[in-house]
Amino acid sequence: MKIGFQLKQVRERLAKGLVDKGVLRTEKRNFILFDMATHPVADVRTKEAVIIRVTSLLTSTTSAVPPSALDKEGTQARAMRAVCLAAAAYAASVLDNAFSRLTYEEREAAFQRCEDLIQEFAAWPFGSASSSPNGNSVRANGRRAAQRIGIGSVGSGREAILGLVQEVKKEMFSDEDLCFELVAGVLEVLSKLDSLL
Repeated sequence: MKIGFQLKQVRERLAKGLVDKGVLRTEKRNFILFDMATHPVADVRTKEAVIIRVTSLLTSTTSAVPPSALDKEGTQARAMRAVCLAAAAYAASVLDNAFSRLTYEEREAAFQRCEDLIQEFAAWPFGSASSSPNGNSVRANGRRAAQRIGIGSVGSGREAILGLVQEVKKEMFSDEDLCFELVAGVLEVLSKLDSLL
């Protein structure tokens, strides 16, 4: 009972903070006998912009990061913010709604790419999850890619993740930037969130 009360307080505090920042607005709704405060999105365009950013990031198959996936020019750590946005959306289980415009195959590929993205950025230093000490994963991925070429399919999107890793490494001031190491720790917790709850 205490946990439920604490979670309710967290939800109310988060909603109040988002209302104060202008992301949400407060409305009174009548649900049969009760008047309840609801918090719909204040500006639908902002929500659409976030959906476009996440979708373009997770459906890209080239090594170049699409500009539509990044925040405004001049924003610090644009690529890392895009990764965190996709990881947070995946952990919050809201990507189903964001991918409603995609076909089934595109949706499954985007979910797989998001899982690969989280796996890649949840390990410090970034990019170390794809390189194994004995090189077996690289050989297996190469074999899978060769099989896919024979059937004429599109690339797996691995190039997009490696391109994103390179962009994030460019944003780091040094290889031992502690802010990015902290982000890796948070992403590791987000990747294990389902098993924790």
